[in-house]
Amino acid sequence: MNKQAKVSGVVLAGGLARRMNKQDKGLVHFNNRAMITFALQAIAPVVDELFISANRNIEQYQQFDYPVISDARDDFAGPLAGVYAALCVCANDILLVIPCDSPFITANGLQALIQEREHLQADIAVAFDGKRIHPVFMAIKSSLKHSLQDYLAQGERKIDRWFERHNWVKVDYSANPEFFYNINTLEQLSDMADKQ
Repeated sequence: MNKQAKVSGVVLAGGLARRMNKQDKGLVHFNNRAMITFALQAIAPVVDELFISANRNIEQYQQFDYPVISDARDDFAGPLAGVYAALCVCANDILLVIPCDSPFITANGLQALIQEREHLQADIAVAFDGKRIHPVFMAIKSSLKHSLQDYLAQGERKIDRWFERHNWVKVDYSANPEFFYNINTLEQLSDMADKQ
């Protein structure tokens, strides 16, 4: 029986959050907690090492007791820049990536992403809710670091175009699409708080 490969994890919190009036989404409170705490709680049990990718408020993120990494570029180059920064420091063969603004994801949901990538021997496994992919929920081989470096060096940022260069698979989460509900605006934050 094959033992599952060790997994590194990163929670992406490095964006500008333009739709949230540039408030740092990971630090915005939802249900009386910083939003990133939901992501950390879900991912920590399924990885062997964990990083937070952030480009501002570094000291605040350091209070969560995980190493904080920043993009090599300082122009908020998008989620792939955070993924690349994590690939540069991760010690394991697989990197699990999730965003900081999806408070309903679970450890079991993330474990399924890791297991399906392993089972299908794919380079990349991406969450699919039955209607669309959620590209910032992915499990990827850390050996893709150089491919991603080259892609970013070409000025590219679109995640799905990078996926197409590799053997990638969609992992079906159509039974649990709520896992991927993300909070992008202050209105969504208020609406979700009212529904809780």
